[in-house]
Amino acid sequence: MVNHPFKVGFSFGVTSGIITTLGLMVGLHSGTQSKFVVIGGILIIAIADAFSDAFGIHVSEESENKHDSKEIWASTIYTFLSKFLFALSFIIPVIFLDLTIAIVLSVIWGLLVLSILSLNIAKEQRKKPWKVILEHLTITLLVIIITHFVGDWIYSTFGFL
Repeated sequence: MVNHPFKVGFSFGVTSGIITTLGLMVGLHSGTQSKFVVIGGILIIAIADAFSDAFGIHVSEESENKHDSKEIWASTIYTFLSKFLFALSFIIPVIFLDLTIAIVLSVIWGLLVLSILSLNIAKEQRKKPWKVILEHLTITLLVIIITHFVGDWIYSTFGFL
């Protein structure tokens, strides 16, 4: 049985790491076509957003008034580490591959991990896995599509600057 702080921190951190990092990567790729900018964005997300999410979980867990200080800090640390490390995992293909290929592989990697996480959640809650997976992948793909078009719009509007 997985303890509450690990479950909260890991599931939140990985999910947030997938959605925010992919959204940022796809938007920056569409808007700049720059490997340098995408790598910088990933590093910034890995640091700033991991701290932000960890602090958000910390305050959320405190506000429930159900957990002791040790559990709250454990959730905070697990959130930070899972978000930080997972966001950084997206940097590997960007460094070593053509940027467009790296983006495609990153999307596949993120959707695969999210599907596995969603499958585990569905099993634990005794829900139909395909419904949980479809719900989570739909939200993620929506973010990816929107950020792609926002990046395109930024490039077509301000790309000459």
